[in-house]
Amino acid sequence: MNYMHSKITSKQTPLLLLTGMLCLATILPLSAQAVAISQRGGLENKAEELPLNPEKPTATQQKAQAATAADRPFGYNLFTGGFSGDREIGLNPDYKITEGDQITVRIWGATEITEISKVDAQGNIFIPKVGPIPVAGVRNSQLNTRVKKAVHSVFTKNVQVYTTLHGTQPVAVFVTGYVKNPGRYAGVASNSLLYYIDRAAGIDAEAGSYRDIRIMRDGKLLAQADLYEFMIDGILPAPQFKDGDTIVVGPKGQTIAVTGDVRNAYKFEISNQHFTGKSMVKYVHPLPEVSHVRVTGIRNKDPFAVYVSIEEFNKMKLADGDQLSFEADIRKDTIVVEVEGSFLGPSQFAVPLDATLGEVLHHIPVDSKLADINSISLRRKSVANRQKQTLEDSLRRLESVYLTASSATDEEARIRTQEASLITDFVKRARQIEPNGRLVVAANKDSNKLTLEEGDIITIPQKSNTVLVSGEVLVPQAVIFESGKTVEDFIKQTGGLSDHADPDRILIVRLNGEVLAADDVEILAGDEILVLPEVPVKNLQVAKEIIDVIYKIAISAAVTVGL
Repeated sequence: MNYMHSKITSKQTPLLLLTGMLCLATILPLSAQAVAISQRGGLENKAEELPLNPEKPTATQQKAQAATAADRPFGYNLFTGGFSGDREIGLNPDYKITEGDQITVRIWGATEITEISKVDAQGNIFIPKVGPIPVAGVRNSQLNTRVKKAVHSVFTKNVQVYTTLHGTQPVAVFVTGYVKNPGRYAGVASNSLLYYIDRAAGIDAEAGSYRDIRIMRDGKLLAQADLYEFMIDGILPAPQFKDGDTIVVGPKGQTIAVTGDVRNAYKFEISNQHFTGKSMVKYVHPLPEVSHVRVTGIRNKDPFAVYVSIEEFNKMKLADGDQLSFEADIRKDTIVVEVEGSFLGPSQFAVPLDATLGEVLHHIPVDSKLADINSISLRRKSVANRQKQTLEDSLRRLESVYLTASSATDEEARIRTQEASLITDFVKRARQIEPNGRLVVAANKDSNKLTLEEGDIITIPQKSNTVLVSGEVLVPQAVIFESGKTVEDFIKQTGGLSDHADPDRILIVRLNGEVLAADDVEILAGDEILVLPEVPVKNLQVAKEIIDVIYKIAISAAVTVGL
């Protein structure tokens, strides 16, 4: 691969792998953006390819949530009491004055009049010295102008007029059809359609339609509403209700269920027999990565199933009962890997699928005074999963061996009862351990050829002049490294072994993740001495299984778990 080179400074050196098996380039002038290695070997900024928020639900969790939502109709959460408290008093500017409304009129100047007048059956209010004034049908915003004009026709000079709507005539509206609680509900004329449906506990999600809602007056259709238009575009008819009006919610129409990689995974009513995939896309809002749609249903009384691209789906004609699953089914040509520890530059890289560890290390600048470039390791999800499964297999085997063990005497039975509590607690704690998936690469001369996987984390540890002593010692702590000291010397500096320690089972964990038995091993700066616990179990087979579990945990997670 042809990479650009730049001058090496005394403080910044390229990352080398072990004994020079991997020749790395000098430090590149990298920006804070993530860097991608192209198929040609060049570099390009790929900030947009960084992984999404780690708090985002996994793909499995998202699909489970979508499957649950797909059992519900689109708009099912619309009526949850949010409109029933909307008790207007008719003071909005577009409210039309009607019979029974109360209007306050104040006149001062040449004459003084304060009157609260009720709109009569003829649509008039009566003002002393002025007479009846027709106001029925006048919008609230025009009420003062109408009254002022009538007053000035009598008092032509030095008269001021102020008019306000004092109160509106209450109305009672019937809500029927496919709602949860059909009935007659009180409100005011300017309350919305949604207010009355909410008072009836909303539309029946199993049987009611969100697209076929009619407002009837004296047996005739006054207005018709499609709540999809309201939920998507904010369009909602706003008639002024009268006493005795009826809201009728029709039966649910033809439906299509949607799951998969979409923002709206629900059951949708289709408005006509010529409903296409393009129309559905408007409602479901597929995620940007969606490439295909699986369509299953019935056509001509026979089962029907196709798997088409999103472009083909847009042209498809959909039918009642169809089930759609939107899928992101395009193979990625890049993966994202991370870097942790002591390094310079970006911490994430978008690289080709066939990129190797050596190719990525070639572009990671480090400070040679700080980074331990001879102790590189790799954390890999697939390795961690295998370690977790192996540990789980050992725990199940331990449980099986313990449960099948027999007791020859009462004393042995008593001991097994005491051990039961210890082993149960041990298994519970062991199952909570999460292996780190550490892959030792610095000890392998061919590690620069290792093909990377999605989510790999390259660890470049910082140089250390301490030795960590942990596990079954009196005071687990880090101590200053001194060349030539033995394992026993470092353990003595922590107070010695605890009463639960097994002096024959001591492990050394290198900075690169390598785990070695402590026998005749030279201690290096940065090492961790891990003292394993003894197993106080009389049953040899059970003890063997427990020791196996303890070793697996120590190797895969660098922690100790004892009885």
